[in-house]
Amino acid sequence: MRRRTVTAGNLDEILRVTAPAQVSEQASATPAAAPPRVEDHGLRTEFEFELPRGYVDDEGTVHRHGSMRLATARDELRPQIDLRVKENPAYLSVVLLSQVITRLGNITDVHAGIVERMYATDVAFLQDFYRRVNSEGHTRAAVTCPHCEGGFEVDLSGGRLGES
Repeated sequence: MRRRTVTAGNLDEILRVTAPAQVSEQASATPAAAPPRVEDHGLRTEFEFELPRGYVDDEGTVHRHGSMRLATARDELRPQIDLRVKENPAYLSVVLLSQVITRLGNITDVHAGIVERMYATDVAFLQDFYRRVNSEGHTRAAVTCPHCEGGFEVDLSGGRLGES
C-alpha cells in the first residue's frame, strides 16, 4: 500500500477524488438550484448548550447559548494535519471545537480564534460536552448529591441547576 502525504491544502481535493463514483454522478444529475433534500431518520445531530461563564466578544457582549453538531470523521482528521496542532498538540481541542460549534449566541462563524479567547472553564465544559454527544449520544450526566449522597441525572445541554 502506498502512503500519501496529506496537507491541509489538499485534503478537500483528496476527499473529492476518492469519493464514491455514485455520489459524484448524483451530484451532477441534481440541478444546482434545487435545495438538498433532508430526511429525518430520528437521529439527533445538533445539541444546544449553555456555557458556564460565556464568551465575551470585542464589543463586550456575553454569548452563553450555542449549539454543537455531531463530529464527522473529517472533523477528527483535519486537526491532525493542522500545523498549529503539529507544533502544539494541546491545540487539537481548539481546532476540533471550532469545527463542530455551529453557533455561539448570535455568532455563526465560530473559528479557532474565538475558542482561543474563551475562558478555560468554558473550554473544559465544551470538551466534556463534545465527548458526551459524540461518544455517548446524549447530554445527560450522572451526579451524586454531596449532602444526601443520592444519585440522579442532570442534562448538561442548558438551563441552570434547580430550574425546570
